[in-house]
Amino acid sequence: MKKILVALLLSGGFALAQGPNLQKDYSQIESKVVEWRRDIHQNPELGNREFKTAEKIAEHLKSLGIEIQTGVAHTGVVGLLKGDQPGKVVALRADIDALPVTERNDLSFKSTVTSEFLGEKVGVMHACGHDTHTAILMGVAEVLSKNKDKIKGTVKFIFQPAEEGPPPGEEGGALLMVKEGVMENPKVDAIFGLHINSQTPVGTIRYKSGGTMAAAQSFTIKVKGKQSHGSQPWSGVDPILISAKIIDGLQTIISREANLTNEAAVITVGKIKSGVRFNIIPESAEMIGTIRTLDYDMKDLINKRMIEMTETIAKAYGGEATCEIKEATEITYNEPTLVDQMLPTLQRVAGTASVQTQKAITGAEDFSYFQKEAPGFFFFLGGMTPGNTESFPHHTPDFKIDDSGLILGVKALTEMSLDYLNM
Repeated sequence: MKKILVALLLSGGFALAQGPNLQKDYSQIESKVVEWRRDIHQNPELGNREFKTAEKIAEHLKSLGIEIQTGVAHTGVVGLLKGDQPGKVVALRADIDALPVTERNDLSFKSTVTSEFLGEKVGVMHACGHDTHTAILMGVAEVLSKNKDKIKGTVKFIFQPAEEGPPPGEEGGALLMVKEGVMENPKVDAIFGLHINSQTPVGTIRYKSGGTMAAAQSFTIKVKGKQSHGSQPWSGVDPILISAKIIDGLQTIISREANLTNEAAVITVGKIKSGVRFNIIPESAEMIGTIRTLDYDMKDLINKRMIEMTETIAKAYGGEATCEIKEATEITYNEPTLVDQMLPTLQRVAGTASVQTQKAITGAEDFSYFQKEAPGFFFFLGGMTPGNTESFPHHTPDFKIDDSGLILGVKALTEMSLDYLNM
């Protein structure tokens, strides 16, 4: 396949995807993309509540003559653009939700929006860059809608709500979109997505073949002991002591059993609750935490050993314990064959030196649920001003993106779509 792609590039086989008409379209769309991004940034909405954002997206797609479906997974919007020739189906995804973060930047389009989250009044901010993802995909839709004659197949635009997770008690995000059939009718053959990064220079694209972002799981461990007076521990079974031993034991799964030369893995206990008074050994304890894995076999091993170790350690100290593990997101897995196929496109668009491999990330992305249904390629787009000596991480009040990096995202997704459909 690599040889075929090289031959196509040398022979001008992808000329339609890089012709002068598209360059003109890119020039015309760039200021619109920046304007859309700033408007969305100034008017952020939390997950499953992205009503105005969805309306803006739907109106734009309608204006382009793109067939749309609204109300998908509560507030999601799906657009369908059929090319002038039949062929495969490629999907492009952008997440549209914001975070309960109060913005601290001094921008002309700074968010001053407030909302309610978990019963508290909070600021709302696009502190992860989903506003840029939405604007980029709106731009891609406009460019491709003007070039239907170059599309051999169909492009499905997926604007997804609640990537950061739905409110408690609600379903949402990519998982709900999949349940509602977004990857069917027509069936998607491949899906592409990107994520802006505040600590990667503008003009740079970074990617990893295989597991690129971790599966996230939550766990709850309940320990049952026997209550007694704090001065007489021999008359009871201490669930706090058992919890400490379990926490220590869990870390040996990572340090002594997981093959870390393959991929990274993490077990973190984030909260432990037990007891009411200084001189009472309580009857029970509860721990909650997260597991992050980048390899399916490692994930299965870690889950199995956590359950076994929890029960065995508790029993060794005279108590009982259970470990319940729940899925949050799957592994964001870039299909290696698809990565190899699309890499020449990214290199052509950004320049070979600006397309760089990176190590896996233990953060999670629910784009992974789409990749369970079709081969996918998820990459990272630079959003940091070149030469900047201070950049702020995602999910923080000072998070900031350089708008000049957005047009590369438009070009990348547009030309990946055309090249994939014309293979």
